[in-house]
Amino acid sequence: MGNVVTYIVLIIGAFISVFPYLWSILTSLKPENQVFSSHFFSLPTHPDWGNYVHIFQSVDLGRYLLNTLFVAVVSVAGQVVFGSLAAYAFARLDFRGKNAIFLAYLSTLMVPNIVTLIPLFIMMKYLGWINTYYALIAPTVLGTPVGIFLLRQFFLTIPAELEEAARLDGAGILRTFVQIIIPLSRPILSTLAIITFVSSWNNFLWPLIVTNSDQMKLISVGIASFQMQYGTEWNYMMAAATVALLPLVILFLFFQRYVIESIQLTGLK
Repeated sequence: MGNVVTYIVLIIGAFISVFPYLWSILTSLKPENQVFSSHFFSLPTHPDWGNYVHIFQSVDLGRYLLNTLFVAVVSVAGQVVFGSLAAYAFARLDFRGKNAIFLAYLSTLMVPNIVTLIPLFIMMKYLGWINTYYALIAPTVLGTPVGIFLLRQFFLTIPAELEEAARLDGAGILRTFVQIIIPLSRPILSTLAIITFVSSWNNFLWPLIVTNSDQMKLISVGIASFQMQYGTEWNYMMAAATVALLPLVILFLFFQRYVIESIQLTGLK
């Protein structure tokens, strides 16, 4: 009976998790007159694949996808490179005030993002970066407290004897980091890359504030274009949301093994 109850709970949880995606896909295939005239979870009587054609014709969705992909890839590259360097310094190097600096930096996690939104916008305005890729990338490209914390905790689990052996063979700090630490840290680097990519891909408020032209819109802001003043084109919006979801699903399918492995190795809950 215990196993039966467990499986029932898991099935219900899985259904709740998958339900929004199924609803999105079903709505994206319905003609406009069937969106509210039928049950929200009913199958479309005549699947309208033209909804997907329409979203590319009515707005520059391809441009939005390319913008989002560019910002996400640059953010991932920056966080992996600069975040790993900072995390290695906090994990292995000895310098004055290391723990105090790390705790002060980590304490910024308690500050809500909305608090820093206005100061960041003012900084971007004075730099002349409003409505540019610089404004979209700058807040995260040099690393984030979460990313540096994850990497630091993982680096601490790597035996220090490996680095000592490398130094005995004449390797310096940078060579040890590149040839010893980085290859052993692929799981956590992959996890950080996925977290950063998903966060950047789904980011809405910051791109909405710092961009004001159609050419600079990201996919999250572009999807909102289907919400008109007097109503919302739900079938088109759901079709655009489904298109935006596909890269994330593909990304997770390729890297899910590294995510699971990193959780096991770091002991994160």
